[in-house]
Amino acid sequence: MTRWQWCVPLALVAVLAASGTSQAAIPDDAVVRTEAGAVRGTVTEDARVFQGIPYAAPPVGALRWREPKPAPHWSGVRDATRPGPPCPQGPGEIPGGSTNEDCLYLNVTTPSAGAAKPRPVVVWVHGGGFYMGAGSNYDAHRLAARGDVVVVTINYRLGIFGFFGHPGLPGSGTFGLSDQQAALAWVRRNAAAFGGDPGNVTVAGQSAGAISNCAHLTAPSSRGLFDKAVLQSGSCETSWLRNFDYRGQPADAIYEPLPSLRDQGSRVAAELGCTGADAVACLRELPVGALMPKLQKFIQPAYGTAILPVNPADAVRAGRVHRVPVLSGSTRDETTQSTALYDKGKPMGEETYRAVLGDTFGDRLPQVEAEYPRQSFDSAALAWSAITTDRKWACTQYGTSLHLARRVPVYQYEFADPDAPLLSPLPPGMPMGAQHASDLWSLFDLRGIPPKFTPEQQRLSDQMIAYWANFAATGDPGNAEGPRWPRFDPADRQPYVQSLAPGAGGVRPVDLPAQDHCRFWAGFER
Repeated sequence: MTRWQWCVPLALVAVLAASGTSQAAIPDDAVVRTEAGAVRGTVTEDARVFQGIPYAAPPVGALRWREPKPAPHWSGVRDATRPGPPCPQGPGEIPGGSTNEDCLYLNVTTPSAGAAKPRPVVVWVHGGGFYMGAGSNYDAHRLAARGDVVVVTINYRLGIFGFFGHPGLPGSGTFGLSDQQAALAWVRRNAAAFGGDPGNVTVAGQSAGAISNCAHLTAPSSRGLFDKAVLQSGSCETSWLRNFDYRGQPADAIYEPLPSLRDQGSRVAAELGCTGADAVACLRELPVGALMPKLQKFIQPAYGTAILPVNPADAVRAGRVHRVPVLSGSTRDETTQSTALYDKGKPMGEETYRAVLGDTFGDRLPQVEAEYPRQSFDSAALAWSAITTDRKWACTQYGTSLHLARRVPVYQYEFADPDAPLLSPLPPGMPMGAQHASDLWSLFDLRGIPPKFTPEQQRLSDQMIAYWANFAATGDPGNAEGPRWPRFDPADRQPYVQSLAPGAGGVRPVDLPAQDHCRFWAGFER
């Protein structure tokens, strides 16, 4: 069990039969020259796809736990019809996992049709709890073709390889963020070759990807690497209380202070037989397999570092952020999956609910019970899911938006499809609703699998792609056809939040602070 279990493995959809778009080779359109050499991709009816392009040198050997270096050049035309290896991780989003450190690759998807002018560029930073996932899991042909944008999906170092820390090790706790910066810099230099506008780049991501992007909004060295940001189910203030995702889970926040990380690194190094002045050199000589058991010991970006001098949560509250527009939001039922598995793979039962509620809130239990009456929910699992969704996800996302909106344009949403396609082929025994990551289907085919949408869900997907693409193009999603999306203004008595759900009236304003009890939680923790 991880320390903070909140990511949804895309491997759950891998058991379904993958189906890709039909391929038709068009050699002239399939070859693009990058700064390091030419690449040949795949051209389909609606998109051009270039996969496995190295954006940095392999972080292996002496380059393990160092800042990313430039990718080597190649001669001839490099095959770009298959993705590069995923970064080291256990089985989950990648069937069978990966032990290949040579993993700093990205993928570019563009519309197949020509364009009169350069297109906006969207750089997608994947989620996965900072310990699993890959850019190639996100088939972006619908977003690219319907949105008329260039989409870049990236890999970055994960777990102990991306967020390890140790005394005297420069870059401790932020190697994965450095990789993302290197990918964004590559996009600035190479976007034009793919028909993209290097002066109009949006960094977007979900879960760990959104948390990464919020960090980049505050990181001094990320300044100038992007022009807009999208935060889907993840913010600078993401945090949780005891027991939220599993029993015994300690309360924590997403970013970790550097001294704590270094202490953890020293302990792990000693466990691996590496101590003293040569500890890091010793660790660099260990095979990947020796480090894999410690992968999830390092899944929180560190602050107090060169990249994150201060906690991003504090930076956002103080207004120390890059002045770029932000689109931000969460899903209506973020935590149903973890709650559905809470009791040894089954939904949380009444006995567990009572025990965990008391252990988590102690003397303040009556306040929580009054705010979330048990009789208002069909099951104990749904009651706990409402509490944890509101406190951990919806209200922290909303709080970050309030702080950001005092300095930059913000557009806030809540994805609220009550019957969103499942990320697991087998129902886990309770309604999932708009669970964590269920909004991804609206933008991507996950692992190449098209979503099974109803006509109304397809219309919602089309509307969301229009919103996201218009935000990438102009910084304002409301420029898209369809229901108006006003700006989130903290000066308003009720700042505007757009509910995104299928059906007539599904795209509408929602009073998120009231619906998700944010005023209660704000007062609860003072």
